[in-house]
Amino acid sequence: MKYLKFFDEIESILLKDELAKFLGVNEDGIIELTYTDIVKMAGHSCATVAGGYLIALKGLEALYVDEIPKRGEIKVEMKKAPTDDNSGVVGCVLSNITGATTDYGFGGIPGGKFNRRNLLFYNAPIDTDVRFTRLDTKKAIGINYHPEKVVNPSQILMSAIGQDATPEDKKTFSKRFQEMVKTIFENKNTVIEVIEA
Repeated sequence: MKYLKFFDEIESILLKDELAKFLGVNEDGIIELTYTDIVKMAGHSCATVAGGYLIALKGLEALYVDEIPKRGEIKVEMKKAPTDDNSGVVGCVLSNITGATTDYGFGGIPGGKFNRRNLLFYNAPIDTDVRFTRLDTKKAIGINYHPEKVVNPSQILMSAIGQDATPEDKKTFSKRFQEMVKTIFENKNTVIEVIEA
């Protein structure tokens, strides 16, 4: 399948997953996830999926600094309910990247090692959109996502489905929509706010 070229220009996320190593997926447990990988999992590319990816990229970078983030060893809290706005979509993206799940993930091997359940929480009493906490050091990072600083996703969508949408608007919609996503990535340091928790 052919994807948009700018997907390849987006920084990938490098993680270490001890479960992958234990199960023989590879020798060192290092996993590299790209935006294209997440698009495949989500089934589409939009401002929300891009936001989830950037929350993980910038949040994990701040949480681990010079270390490789440890997949499956990160608690993820989200301020909103999964049905509020598109918070559930962000939650799915973060789950795919960090390994954290609510009650549906891998329960671990006997003894509890590699458990992925009860690491993802919605309706969390936090001051930021998302908070990551390392299970080993308890260091926490808060992250806010503000795409409205550079784009207006609703306006672009309505330009194609609204009453005033012209045939040309509809024809160019998908290209304009992905240009919006590209703009978000080009302005990642503007749309993502990282706060030491």
